[in-house]
Amino acid sequence: MMKTTKKTVMMIVIIAIMAIITGCNNNQVPKEPLVYTNPVFSPVLADPGIIEHEGVFYVYGTQDYGEWGDDFGTKYGPILSSPDLVNWTYEGSVFEMDTRPTWGTANAGIWAPDVVKINDQFVMYYSLSKWGDPNPGIGVATAEHPLGPWVDHGMLIRSDMIGVNNSIDATVFLDGDRVYMIWGSFRGLYGLELTADGLALKDGSNAVNTKTHIAGLDTSTSWNGATYEGAYVIKKDDYFYMFVSSGTCCNGFNSTYNVRVSRSLSPLGPYTDHNGQSMLGTYRGYPVVSGSTFFAGPGHNSIAQDDKGDYYIVYHAFDKSESEKYGNSPRRSMMIDKLVWDDQGWPSVNGGIPSNGETDGPFFK
Repeated sequence: MMKTTKKTVMMIVIIAIMAIITGCNNNQVPKEPLVYTNPVFSPVLADPGIIEHEGVFYVYGTQDYGEWGDDFGTKYGPILSSPDLVNWTYEGSVFEMDTRPTWGTANAGIWAPDVVKINDQFVMYYSLSKWGDPNPGIGVATAEHPLGPWVDHGMLIRSDMIGVNNSIDATVFLDGDRVYMIWGSFRGLYGLELTADGLALKDGSNAVNTKTHIAGLDTSTSWNGATYEGAYVIKKDDYFYMFVSSGTCCNGFNSTYNVRVSRSLSPLGPYTDHNGQSMLGTYRGYPVVSGSTFFAGPGHNSIAQDDKGDYYIVYHAFDKSESEKYGNSPRRSMMIDKLVWDDQGWPSVNGGIPSNGETDGPFFK
């Protein structure tokens, strides 16, 4: 039996202290449990597209008009950052007045940026459009860091060129070393493959003939809010899950926006819902989140994961508590909620509506 001495006790204490210090240095001590209350960011962050880099989340939003202060007229594409999906900081914008893209329709704005990392650079796909734009399009920019500086590479597609009316709202995702894009807004969602660097169409000018009709009605039909826009794709297990928004996005508290999801074993479909229906129609998709007494028009989402591997949907909605101050508010604030997966592999927000009040948040070490 070993005799305990003062020297032995001292060595044990030193080893214990070193273990604690090592654990702290390796970030192995968990933070306090996060609690959040929606919205997690206001006044405005519409159409949030999210990416994580080196332990920090970055969100990019649609150009807003007037809610960010007097100088926002020179800002195009707001950027936020957060270490935990709950506490957000405004970091500036993607483009300034003198660097903003001008290849589209006159006075078009920057809408719905989506950022992915391809090889060693960050690639942004932005819509260049205005309300009622007869020929909007999607452009591409690159940077070495999510905060930029961003170098614009100009137009990737325009509606007239690609044969898809209302060519906005791109989502780009990788499957191995292959890069895919799905885009469109209430005139049919379409998909195609990009080059390995994500900067061009793989099929070049022939892409107009090789694009795939993914969801909704054919682009020759009129605008239909019972179809879809704002696609976002993640791969989980063997499936590609495509989240889409339906309804009216921008009518304040009267907005009917909602999120639905379908899935496919192949990146460009066919995508089907929980009833086995093809997404090539109206009112399809498994319901993820819809409006409530407290929030109207939840939609146009992206997805992030915490350190437990739980998925969080990031989206915008109209906060009805602002009614006394702003009336029927045009302010789309940013929200998050955990996705719960049922035993058939379908995700939704708990209760099917945005959380209201204090809610247990994501976990990070």
